[in-house]
Amino acid sequence: MEFFSMLQSPYVLLLGMAAIAGWVITTWLRVKHGYPLEGSWGQALKPGTTNEAVERLKLVTQENAQLAAEFGALKDRVQTLERIATDSGNRLSREIDSLQH
Repeated sequence: MEFFSMLQSPYVLLLGMAAIAGWVITTWLRVKHGYPLEGSWGQALKPGTTNEAVERLKLVTQENAQLAAEFGALKDRVQTLERIATDSGNRLSREIDSLQH
């Protein structure tokens, strides 16, 4: 009986150390990526939103709108270039002539 208790104690100690290391790493990742920390009952220990976070969200939203508009313009240009590349030369010549007159 004594032998089994000696065998189990290093594994229990190792398991406990692994659990503590996991908790530390999880907490560090949450802090690093800006997630709010929570207590043992789920209450927030650090407020999740600040004025800085709200301003950053506004800037990201504006940048997203600008990039979406730019993407739309580039998509139109690519469609035009694809049409030019796949159309026959005769049709392209007529369109160019019609634009010049």
